[in-house]
Amino acid sequence: MEAATLSRIGLVGLAVMGQNLALNIAEKGFPISVYNRSPSKTDDTLRRAQTETPSPLPLTPTYSPKDFVLSLSPPRSVIILVKAGDAVDSTLSSLLPLLSPGDAVIDGGNEWYLNTERRISQAAQHGILYLGMGVSGGEEGARHGPSLMPGGSRQAYDNVRDVLFKIAAQVDDGPCVTYIGEGGSGNFVKMVHNGIEYGDMQLISEAYDVLKHVGGLSNEELAAIFNEWNRGELESFLIEITADIFKVRDEMGNDGGYLVDKILDKTGMKGTGKWTVQQAAELSVAAPTIAASLDCRYLSGLKEERERASATLQEAGLKDDEVIARVRGTVDRKRLIDDVRQALYASKICSYAQGMNLLRAKSIEQGWNLNLGELARIWKGGCIIRAVFLDRIKKAYQRNPDLASLVVDPEFALEMVQRQAAWRRVVGLAISAGISTPGMCASLAYFDTYRRSRLPANLVQAQRDLFGAHTYERTDIPGSFHTEWTKLARKGQVGAGASLN
Repeated sequence: MEAATLSRIGLVGLAVMGQNLALNIAEKGFPISVYNRSPSKTDDTLRRAQTETPSPLPLTPTYSPKDFVLSLSPPRSVIILVKAGDAVDSTLSSLLPLLSPGDAVIDGGNEWYLNTERRISQAAQHGILYLGMGVSGGEEGARHGPSLMPGGSRQAYDNVRDVLFKIAAQVDDGPCVTYIGEGGSGNFVKMVHNGIEYGDMQLISEAYDVLKHVGGLSNEELAAIFNEWNRGELESFLIEITADIFKVRDEMGNDGGYLVDKILDKTGMKGTGKWTVQQAAELSVAAPTIAASLDCRYLSGLKEERERASATLQEAGLKDDEVIARVRGTVDRKRLIDDVRQALYASKICSYAQGMNLLRAKSIEQGWNLNLGELARIWKGGCIIRAVFLDRIKKAYQRNPDLASLVVDPEFALEMVQRQAAWRRVVGLAISAGISTPGMCASLAYFDTYRRSRLPANLVQAQRDLFGAHTYERTDIPGSFHTEWTKLARKGQVGAGASLN
């Protein structure tokens, strides 16, 4: 193949995300070679490159790994977009013998960060550079501008920096891409992004549930409310698409209703939310809102079991409809709508704070030196959690890079204090109506626990010392202590405890 015809970059894996990212790269003027195990996918990508834009895009189809590698200009950069896990290992094994030292592989899938670190070592044995790059924004983002989170080899990143800057979403302060850090940091950041996304979606669904059942609002009214919210502090991709969802009529049914009401209430998942909660537990970082959203997805999967539980409890005397109707009769709808808006916003701050604290803890553990403000910046466009208030999160970390939590940033702290009364009213109304709001409750509990200078943990420590001799510390005397609690209690004595120092 003549040098003049060599492609700037290559991409393996032409499912929906791969096709769209390849077309994005080509449309930005970078000649790209593509390959897929199924030739039909390659042909389909070529057809799109030739027909979807005013002029054919610089995209070269190849039909074998060898031809694919030979079509790339050295030092070669290869993006792989295949299913995480074994498929990545298989693809990497087929490419490594064909690549040359100094070439780079970039995995754009939702991969477990330790797998990326293992592959970094595997590639290094061949002299190959490796990046694990989170890609957020779905198929639309991949086609027109995603948020990109590359971590691993800095040289591999520098080799394609010009490409990534062009294909990423563009916001007022630059492209939504930055070098995240070493090792599997890019994959880890994308994982936490998805965990925050879980929390965001759960909180929005709870706002919908309260407005629909306690407020008695129609889909038309909900669409108008979410449209209005999207012009204020809640402006975000998820709020925008939620407003659109409420407007769509069901074209398959015969009653002329809305499609959202016909969708089965079972939520799918791909594992990143679970990984986020597991990592939070391992790092001893509280992430109750994200954990609550994961629990709700698990419970949603028990559809048949929930239906049986509903029937059994109704027979036992639970009267859901009557309770909801009674609470609805006491509600000022205009006030409820504004209260839910405030509760949703305050809950979101807590959810993002949990995600950021998890990233900080992992960064310290791994020595990644993550820039939390920069992460907020690259999430402002392209990704699923993109939102106006991410710019304010960026500025919070610029003001104080060592910020312990978004909850105590002066601006966010003021907003949460101003909104707490509305937040508590919404949670209280939902509880009294029997409407579950685990995300909002978890966020509020997080706020209430974090802000208290003294917690009932003193009693827990006393219990641990009684049954397990785990010892305790005192507020007035330094050192560790153990008390024979049962013995003293049953003698009617009060003991200060024996010092273990």
